[in-house]
Amino acid sequence: SHMKFGYLTGNHAEGILPGDLARELEARGFDSVWFPEHSHIPVDRRSPYPNGGPLPGSYFHMMDPWVSIAAAAAETTTLTLGTRICLLLEHDLLDLACAVATADVLAEGRVVMGIGVGWNEEELENHRPDLPFKKRYSAMRERVEALRTAWRDEEATFSGTWDSFSTSWVFPKPVKGTVPIALGNAGPLGIQHAAEYADEWAPIDVGVMNTDGKPDVLGGIQRFRNLADEAGRDGSSIPISLYIWGRPRQERLEQYAEAGVTQFVFTPVNFDLPSADDTLRYIDELASAVEEFRS
Repeated sequence: SHMKFGYLTGNHAEGILPGDLARELEARGFDSVWFPEHSHIPVDRRSPYPNGGPLPGSYFHMMDPWVSIAAAAAETTTLTLGTRICLLLEHDLLDLACAVATADVLAEGRVVMGIGVGWNEEELENHRPDLPFKKRYSAMRERVEALRTAWRDEEATFSGTWDSFSTSWVFPKPVKGTVPIALGNAGPLGIQHAAEYADEWAPIDVGVMNTDGKPDVLGGIQRFRNLADEAGRDGSSIPISLYIWGRPRQERLEQYAEAGVTQFVFTPVNFDLPSADDTLRYIDELASAVEEFRS
């Protein structure tokens, strides 16, 4: 099984458009492209940006990831199309089930739904005043179950604390019967959730925390595998798409590969609204780094 390579875009309207980016990535031998999500950023914000410092421009300007995936699907034939991450609680459940499955149909089964609960309390509040921020992890687990039910069953029904719908026909169905769920959360609780029910784990390397709350990528990977085994799954068989924060360093990539990472996803040249040309130059650089890694 060879290492896979992907690219995360900031996906703002003045930068490279999703169809163009996806086509250029596929032409350079990349395996995947990932689109982030913030429907909006409240101006009055208590929640601090997790990476420290002021919030970069791309966060305010992100386009819709599912519409973007549809555009990317039309320009490609092999590229995996994912979200990193879809804030799955900031949606109406049935609209989301339909949108994701539609994107998957248009992409002929190439969609991966990367999910997370987000860090911005005010943003969730605008979408879901009923859902307390501190309940977001249990609400996420429930919503994943509800989505899988909606995609799987001919006549689907769901009854939970945060999500419920009466016996319904929910179409379209995803091409392969479901859409793989890649969980982005990387703290101790997030790792446990990923180990228990995600089809894939997709953390950012600098965000992976061990139980002592300190950054520890290799320890976090080991803990993920162990917890998955404990949950009755085969931990070693669950794919790990690791987001590489900043420019990739060969030595670091080799360590991650040895630890069993199955895909490296490179993060944007910057989140400060890069131009299409900046992005194209950067993916050329990354393509040569990938060649170096493969040789």
